[in-house]
Amino acid sequence: MTIRLPGADGALRTYEPRTEPLAVTPGTPFTSRTVFSAAHVVADPFADVSPDSPAAVDWDATLAFRRHLWSHGLGVAEAMDTAQRGMGLDWAGAAELIRRSAAEATSVGGRIACGVGTDQIASGSLAEVRAAYEEQLALVEESGAQAILMASRALAAAASSPEDYLEVYGHLLRQAAEPVVLHWLGPMFDPALEGYWGSADLDAATDTFLEVIAAHPDKVDGIKVSLLDARREVDIRRRLPRGVRCYTGDDFNYPELIAGDEQGFSHALLGIFDPLGPLAAQAVRALDTGDVQGFRDLLDPTVGLSRHLFQTPTRFYKTGVVFLAWLAGHQSHFTMVGGLQSARSLPHFATAYELADGLGLFPDPKLAEERMKTLLSVYGVNQ
Repeated sequence: MTIRLPGADGALRTYEPRTEPLAVTPGTPFTSRTVFSAAHVVADPFADVSPDSPAAVDWDATLAFRRHLWSHGLGVAEAMDTAQRGMGLDWAGAAELIRRSAAEATSVGGRIACGVGTDQIASGSLAEVRAAYEEQLALVEESGAQAILMASRALAAAASSPEDYLEVYGHLLRQAAEPVVLHWLGPMFDPALEGYWGSADLDAATDTFLEVIAAHPDKVDGIKVSLLDARREVDIRRRLPRGVRCYTGDDFNYPELIAGDEQGFSHALLGIFDPLGPLAAQAVRALDTGDVQGFRDLLDPTVGLSRHLFQTPTRFYKTGVVFLAWLAGHQSHFTMVGGLQSARSLPHFATAYELADGLGLFPDPKLAEERMKTLLSVYGVNQ
């Protein structure tokens, strides 16, 4: 079995796929860390839609993928940016996704937390932003899921000072029925979030973020930091009030942040744990036994793939995630809502395939090879 793959220079190279996947099996719930996978949505490939149309979702395949993650002990972070929230999936689609996934979680005993944002409005006053957040928070709480307060493009545009963030988030936290997760998403994931928390200076923004938490520690279960800056995450983690968790969102440095140090560790809420789900679960179970080296031995080799998928422009990492789900047999096609399957190049896909195959991520390596060859033929690469 060999396959010719294109490199960035346009030249073809010969790659020999592995013949056996990594041996992983579902196991017991985790005891040392709380771990969420931010899961993608599966598009309906037969829907007659355009990139500007509302998302057409294959609900059966989408929920089946969530059951796959739950079977390995992972929680599902629903309707986050991995699910193309604000990049193909509008609020109506996200609301339906939340309702369906929360019901499915209840039926199978899976853990779920859902994103609360303001994407039903493109812009507005602070009062309108707050009302949009309230509408989504009510829906998530009614579904029985934990709420994740996501960063808001509309708030970033409407706020004129750190005090505006303190007022809006303070209002939401006071009315939240249960402790929430606060999500700080950096501009590398969404350029519209530049200057979030009232300043482009990350030190000043961090102080405002921590001020929000300090004022309402009983209403904050944890924070998700997605800045791709391990040093800053550790600094924030060490400054959190007792009882408030840090969920790493750093898809570049997650093994070291989850493993932690003598002063603490991060839990996880990661987009990369969509394709890495079973392997990540096996690694965390090693950590549960105190085997930090075993955890690192499993997870450290995955960083190369993650950094590749999340390379600039980072917001298009979803394309690689869905591509790997197709190769792994979790869906029958490589189609994305909004036509986002076109957001990465053929050499990018080739490298993603090679890295994932090398890790043993494909349950059926032969199927993955056949599907990769199918994609290559569409691009004019004959084997």
